[in-house]
Amino acid sequence: MPSSAGPSIDTITKGGRVTQVGEGQETAESAPPVATFGAPTVGEILAERYELVEHVNNDSAGRQVWRGVDVILRRPVAVVLRYPGGDSATEMLQAAVAASRVIHPNLVGVYDAIDEADRAYVVREWVDGVSLREMVADGPLDPARATAVGNAVASALAAVHATGMVHGNVHPGTVMISDDGRVVLADARTDGADSQESDIRAIGGILYFAMAGHWPHTEVPLRGATAGHGRAAIPDALRDTSGVLAAPRQIRAGIPAYLDDLTMDLLDPAITPTSADVLTAELARLDIPGEDQFLEPTGPLRFTADTGDEPSPLAAAGGRKVALGIAGVLAVALVALLVGISVLGGGEDTPTQNVPAAAPSASVPAAEDTTAPAPQVRKLDIARAQIIDPDSRDRVGLDGAEKVYDGDQDEGWATQTYRGSGQFGNYKRGMGVWIDLGAERTVKSVQVNLSAVGASAALYAGTTPVSGSSNQADDQLLTSYEKNPIGQPFEEHDGTTMTFNGFDADKKYRYLLFWLIELPPSDGGYKVGVQEITVQGS
Repeated sequence: MPSSAGPSIDTITKGGRVTQVGEGQETAESAPPVATFGAPTVGEILAERYELVEHVNNDSAGRQVWRGVDVILRRPVAVVLRYPGGDSATEMLQAAVAASRVIHPNLVGVYDAIDEADRAYVVREWVDGVSLREMVADGPLDPARATAVGNAVASALAAVHATGMVHGNVHPGTVMISDDGRVVLADARTDGADSQESDIRAIGGILYFAMAGHWPHTEVPLRGATAGHGRAAIPDALRDTSGVLAAPRQIRAGIPAYLDDLTMDLLDPAITPTSADVLTAELARLDIPGEDQFLEPTGPLRFTADTGDEPSPLAAAGGRKVALGIAGVLAVALVALLVGISVLGGGEDTPTQNVPAAAPSASVPAAEDTTAPAPQVRKLDIARAQIIDPDSRDRVGLDGAEKVYDGDQDEGWATQTYRGSGQFGNYKRGMGVWIDLGAERTVKSVQVNLSAVGASAALYAGTTPVSGSSNQADDQLLTSYEKNPIGQPFEEHDGTTMTFNGFDADKKYRYLLFWLIELPPSDGGYKVGVQEITVQGS
């Protein structure tokens, strides 16, 4: 998986190791039994590639979890085995295949999924660290760290939702924090029982758990309903006698009001949540290093009320004003941050009259909120495409570009098979797919689905269209576009999906070039197919 500077939190682990799959916990008494007949042993090599090193645990779904090593690539892996394979392992294998198509720094990478009838197993990225459940067992996180975790999870879900899929298993056991501070989400499900909306509401559950140390059971109505069963080994949230959930600020002092309201709005079934990518953008604005955002009580920037004014956890649980929606809450957050920056910029001796008297509250009528709504991110139409091949000998194999945006991943354009030591026959710089969005657009990401792993590729932007189909025209276009790379290139990518996110939010784009640099081995030579290109933006 390519490295990326995704959201992270300060590492506060003690060298513990994450439970790699399932609900991130040891098997409960009610969990299905783990089959032991024919169980593997230390040193066994699966599929002539994955050596089993250590049996870590049995997860709550009745699967064996092993730490292993990919003996070909010499990297650590997690191996999840289920007995038997076949029909009983279908859901696990389907979830792994779906997850392997989405590459994102905040998602655990899935490398392989194999069914051997008597057993099935999934091979994926090994993460050293702890789960959020294990981390919070030592005490709730401060608001800055909780925001960073929520931001990372939202970013991961935005990538999943962009493909039309649902994660369906977001909770403190599947959120992992590595020893280097990277936050990753694991163990997606494909049983069809969840929706993208339930994924987003689960982000509210993650924020709640991180700050309050309790799980609010997001699958259960929170107002006027009886609490349901949550994940095993996670403390239930505090509620009043009618089952109304206590807000984080009623449980613990020091939580900013805007973050409290945002969390409760995400959990409130009466309020329609925003999309994952919009929520990611807003949480990213609040994801400021802890030393910059949350200062000591004597510092100039303070979001918390006087602790003496905090209501008791349950006495006021039913009295929280229903927020008017996430947009209003986020407006409060932005104004609060601007006030804090203004105070910090003037130093501690800045006269108080230079600071705005008060930030608007969530009780202000929605009509008075002048915050411009965030643009809706959606799939953008591709007007046309063309294969670019500046070093072509015969201009053969350049048809079929329209198949890369027809919505059918089973059909696409493919390169020819190249022989020799060079991956383009040792005489080509590469080949590419040029796309025209039809008009200037704000672009958020480009996702490219390939037919095989192991390719190297880059994405470029340009301002001029193609001027025909010839080696000279293609060479001029490539030379011009290479000056404007989008994000970082992928090198010998270990997945079939490449996602490019390095677009400037203040710029408009119309012409893009997906450029293949190296091809993966195929049929005694080198070849790859571009199955589908999807552009997200507004």
